[in-house]
Amino acid sequence: MEITLTTPALLFPALSLLLLAFTNRFLSLANLIRNLKGVYQTNRSHLVYGQIQNLRIRLILIRNMQAFGTASMFSCVLCMFMVYAGLQTAGKIVFGVSLVLLMISMALSLWEIQISVKALELELSDLEHEEEKAPVPAPR
Repeated sequence: MEITLTTPALLFPALSLLLLAFTNRFLSLANLIRNLKGVYQTNRSHLVYGQIQNLRIRLILIRNMQAFGTASMFSCVLCMFMVYAGLQTAGKIVFGVSLVLLMISMALSLWEIQISVKALELELSDLEHEEEKAPVPAPR
């Protein structure tokens, strides 16, 4: 397989969009953590503390997603440099590393999404449990 300068450049739009999405997730989680911290300091709820712990794990995953995505982009640039310098074999290897880093970043993203969905399911089940306990209003 021949790698040209345009081969690794094809990943730039995808990597840029992924990093933007990861940054948006990070910012929304940071905002949620700040809000929940205030709620926890007010009422010391174990449920809120559990949510904050869940968000901490997700925050670490997002940090790692961004790190692997950035490393993938760096590898793409390094691959382009190597191809430009005429180091085809090294360029192929670095491009392969870039693809592996991208796959790791996406796998972490999938893991983070699964944790997020699990947390939302717990929140909904708690709401449903409260609804079942609520008294049924008398017919009018």
